[in-house]
Amino acid sequence: MFLSLRNKLFLVFLCLLTIPFFVLSLVIPSLFTSYIKEQTQELTIGMMDQFSIYAESITTQAADAGQQILVNPVTQEWLRTAEVDDDANLATNRFLVRNQLNGLLSSMMVNSSNNISVSIFTHDGEGLWGDYPGLDQTEWYTDFIEYDQTFTKSHVDSNQQSALMRDMKINSHLIPLVDLNTLKDSGVIKVNFSTKLLEESLQRIKVGDQGNTFIIDQYGDNVLSGSIDTPKHIINSFLSDVEDMPREQGLLEIEDNEEKYFLFYQQLSVGDWILVSEVTEQDLFSRPNQLQKSMLLLSAGLFFITMIASFLFSSSITDPLRSLTKAMHHLEKGDFEKAQKLMPTIRSGNNEIGYLLQVFAHTVDRLKQLIDSEYKTNIRRRNAEYKALLLQINPHFLNNTLEIIGGLAAQGKNRDVMNVSVYLGKMLRYSLNTKSNVVTLAEEIQYIRNYAKILQLRYEEDLTITIEEDPEAKELPIIKFIIQPLVENAVKYSLLSKNQAEVKVETNYQKNQLMIQIIDDGVGIPGEVIQKLSVSHNGNTLESGGNSIGLKNVLDRLHLYYGEEFTYHINSEANKGTTITLMINQERGTIHEEGFDR
Repeated sequence: MFLSLRNKLFLVFLCLLTIPFFVLSLVIPSLFTSYIKEQTQELTIGMMDQFSIYAESITTQAADAGQQILVNPVTQEWLRTAEVDDDANLATNRFLVRNQLNGLLSSMMVNSSNNISVSIFTHDGEGLWGDYPGLDQTEWYTDFIEYDQTFTKSHVDSNQQSALMRDMKINSHLIPLVDLNTLKDSGVIKVNFSTKLLEESLQRIKVGDQGNTFIIDQYGDNVLSGSIDTPKHIINSFLSDVEDMPREQGLLEIEDNEEKYFLFYQQLSVGDWILVSEVTEQDLFSRPNQLQKSMLLLSAGLFFITMIASFLFSSSITDPLRSLTKAMHHLEKGDFEKAQKLMPTIRSGNNEIGYLLQVFAHTVDRLKQLIDSEYKTNIRRRNAEYKALLLQINPHFLNNTLEIIGGLAAQGKNRDVMNVSVYLGKMLRYSLNTKSNVVTLAEEIQYIRNYAKILQLRYEEDLTITIEEDPEAKELPIIKFIIQPLVENAVKYSLLSKNQAEVKVETNYQKNQLMIQIIDDGVGIPGEVIQKLSVSHNGNTLESGGNSIGLKNVLDRLHLYYGEEFTYHINSEANKGTTITLMINQERGTIHEEGFDR
């Protein structure tokens, strides 16, 4: 019943409501993911551009400040006086120049908008704000001398003019301290600016909930303070890929085991610094993923709700129709009581189904009334016709038999008269059994044997009657007196044209069909008579006034009792004989009288 109406409606509703939502739950998050990726890249690169401009303004100001200090006459004078140590006048002059340089640097610090401070050191460790004996061991100084790193990583420098700057994390821009006259490299000018300035601006670049934004140099070291949460091997892989990238900004995707990293980058104009904003795929697409999960859960919930609703809705349509179908099946068989018991009931009749059930119930009631009033009356009439046909046979047969007895008595054949009387008694006992009109085929054949013996006593060697009985058909139920009239006619019309006659009776049962054949070698039946027999079987035998009670009587009774389950065939040739074949479709069963319900 998979293709039943209910299942079809169930599948249609389920597909129409669930599948589109399920597809949307897969497609929409995917579209969101692609859109978020593009928008994130665009927004992140835009914020990086803003940060780059801001960082460039700070570093440019630092670079300009360094250049101003370098070319200032006071700075150059301080370099020249620093080369002479034994002249007292020059020492005094150097002291005065030092004070002037201090004032210059102090005013520059005060006037700077980014709290820029400047320190000056010679290579031997002498500083403007104090000596720096461990200068050659300092990381920023080593990077500057050996690797020409002009911008330092975040660090703390205690050699500062301001006490506030001594404890502060700073980044610095380094310029060689050169005597512009001799171009002799005497030290370094260190322009400092607060790391906090860059970090505060960097915090505005945020991708995802767990994303990291940082600045690294060409070696992957953090330029600002703190540590980088991004795994080191991801950064190393990123630096390796960036070297092959022609663009100064963009997006790199790096996969690590089950995690995928998105690294938005921009190469800054400050030394070898690279601005990087890193976020994992799970973090970046956490909201679309959560949306997809929610939609899938909602889709699953909608699936079950739709399944239940579709089942209930389809059942409300198909269940009454299914019950109605069963009721119609019993109605087709004529079982009105079961049909009425199976009639479905629905809560509301204000729809097509309710109207259909009301009409069907009214039709069943009306048909039952018609059957009670008309059909049963007709059955009684047909039953009376059947009894009348049956009664026509017995007087006719009895009259013929008495004529046979009279003929034998006239010939003085007393023993034959006695034998005929015995056979006639057996036949009368069979005929007078009014308990049932249905007997076994074996009983009907025995009746024919007794009748055949009577006929053979009368005609002696002029008549031969052969009976071939199928053992499988002996116990089959059959109505009385359907063979004897045919045998009587066969004998009668076979002896009309010749002195000797042969009559054969055969029974056979195959594939739930009983076949009875009566074969003779008489004058045959005219074609027009056979045609009239096939036209109608509506009880015309009763209207004939007793003039036609042989073959037509048998056929009418069989049609009255078996209806469409009975068929016959007559094959006849003039002066060669006739074969009458009676066929009844029936299964094996006990003898019972079914009336005319067939």
